[in-house]
Amino acid sequence: MRKILLGAIITLVILFAFKQCNTKKEDKIVLQESSMLIQEQIKNVGKLVVTEGHFSEVFNYKNSKEIFGQYFTSNKKALVVVNADVTIAYDLSKIEFKIDSENKILTIVSIPKEEIKVNPDFEYYDVQADFLNPFEANDYNEIKEIVKQSLMKKVEASDLKTNAKNRLISELSKFYILTNSLGWTLKSNENFIGSQTDFQNLKL
Repeated sequence: MRKILLGAIITLVILFAFKQCNTKKEDKIVLQESSMLIQEQIKNVGKLVVTEGHFSEVFNYKNSKEIFGQYFTSNKKALVVVNADVTIAYDLSKIEFKIDSENKILTIVSIPKEEIKVNPDFEYYDVQADFLNPFEANDYNEIKEIVKQSLMKKVEASDLKTNAKNRLISELSKFYILTNSLGWTLKSNENFIGSQTDFQNLKL
C-alpha cells in the first residue's frame, strides 16, 4: 500500500513539475512574441511628414560696386518673388528604445529632432545690371541664402512646429495603445506613461 501511495505521489510531483515547465515555456514564448511584435511595430514606422506649409515672399535685391573708389558706383538690382513649400517631418525609424522583456517595460530613450525642408521656387523680375557689375552666380547664391534664412525665421514664428509636435504626439500615443493591449508598461526615459494624455508632457 505504501509503495502504491509513494508511486502516486511521485507521479503527481512529476506531472506538476512537467506542467509548470510547460507553463513557463509557454509564457516565455508569448513574452518573446510580444517583444518581437513591439520591435517590429517600431521599426515599421518610417518617416512621418506631419505638417506642410506654404510661404510667399517678395524680395528686393540690390548690390552696389565701387568703381575708381567712391567716385563712381555701379548698381544692380532685381525683384525676386519666392513661393516656398515647407514640410516638417520626423524619422521615427531613428527612435531609440529599450525593451525589458522580463518586466514587460518598453522605454523610449530618445526621439529624433524634426527635419525642416524648404523648397523655394524663385522668379526674377526687373533684373537690372551693367557691364561693370553684371549678375553672376554668386548673386543668385546670395539671394537664395538670404531668402532661405528669411523663410526659416517665418517657420519659427509660425505655428507649424507646434502643429508638428501635436501630430507627433498623436502618433507616439499609438505605442501606448500597443503596449497596453499586450500588458506592457510604457516609459519615456524615467517617466511612466499611464495614459495617452501623458504624452502632452513629454519633452521633445
